[in-house]
Amino acid sequence: MGIISWIIMGLLVGAVAKLIMPGDDPGGFIVTILIGIAGAFVGGFIGSALGLGEVTGFNFGSFLLATGGAVLLLIGYRMMKKKSA
Repeated sequence: MGIISWIIMGLLVGAVAKLIMPGDDPGGFIVTILIGIAGAFVGGFIGSALGLGEVTGFNFGSFLLATGGAVLLLIGYRMMKKKSA
């Protein structure tokens, strides 16, 4: 996947992760994209380690793995924010 594909996938995945876990998180459009892109990496890493597959492009399996990774990142982010508050 090229950089534009990662950004588009990140935007979609970040938006879906925010829909799954709504909340008052700081950041806007850019943070959502970054969480989605990082979530794709995390989801791909965990998926390949568990034998579930990898994030290889725009397909349903990749989208699910990336979304799962983004949700995990949101959970971790919120846990860290609670400790510092």
